[in-house]
Amino acid sequence: MVDFADGKAKSAFRTIGEVSEALNIKPHVLRYWEQQFSLLKPMKRSGGRRLYRPTDIEMVEAIDRLVNQEGYTLKGAEAVLRSQGVPGGERRKSERREYDRRDGSDFTPGEEKPAMSAGLSESPAMEESIAKLKEIRARLAQAIEA
Repeated sequence: MVDFADGKAKSAFRTIGEVSEALNIKPHVLRYWEQQFSLLKPMKRSGGRRLYRPTDIEMVEAIDRLVNQEGYTLKGAEAVLRSQGVPGGERRKSERREYDRRDGSDFTPGEEKPAMSAGLSESPAMEESIAKLKEIRARLAQAIEA
């Protein structure tokens, strides 16, 4: 996690300006990522002022690494974060209502909830596909450098 040199405790909440400055990410990008990543939900005070928890800051760092260093798309980065169980993901999932559409089911209130299907990350075919895609990405990077 990034080291803030402001004398606050590591567990202190940070404003969008503090996070922006420490991670060298513009505030408008952080606000856009909030719209694109359902896992990223900083606390909002009255007037819409954002306060980032330490887990939110870790998530922003992970998103930045995946998108800007590893070359993932925003949707791809979110899929990776969900499959890895990034800090804060469980909290976000527990905050959802039982019939929330984000869990991927067509469940409606009043019905018995269907059993959860196995995660995609456990599928050998998915792991093989991801390995092939990473190999293609590496070859593309070599071709670009040449």
